[in-house]
Parts: sequence; C-alpha cells; structure tokens
Amino acid sequence: MPQLNTTVWPTIIMSMLLALFLLMQLKTLNTHYHPPASPKLTNIKSRNNPWEHKWTKIYSLHSLPPQF
Repeated sequence: MPQLNTTVWPTIIMSMLLALFLLMQLKTLNTHYHPPASPKLTNIKSRNNPWEHKWTKIYSLHSLPPQF
C-alpha cells in the first residue's frame, strides 16, 4: 500500500492562505463605506404653550365617583 506524500502540503496551505488574504484585501479595497453621520444644526424655537407653566390634574378612573 503506497504512503501518502505530505511533503508538499505546507506549500499548498501557505499558498492558499496567501491567496485568501489577497482576495480579502481586494474585496475590502473595492467597498465604499458611507461617511459617518454628522448632526444637523437646527434652530430650536421655544414655544410658549399654556400647559407648560400651569399645573394640570389628571383624573384616573378609580378616583372618580361611581356613576350609576
């Protein structure tokens, strides 16, 4: 029974790893990434709402008297 010749395996494995590395480098060079998002400067206008300055009471259903 003939023996398996493993003397060329390190060469094949190293060339395969080199080829995969080069393919990944080419793939990442051809990708176009979006620039990071920058916040938009907007003019914030303060509105004078009547409910901002006065206290309003919120009635829950359990605090109301029962209605028959």
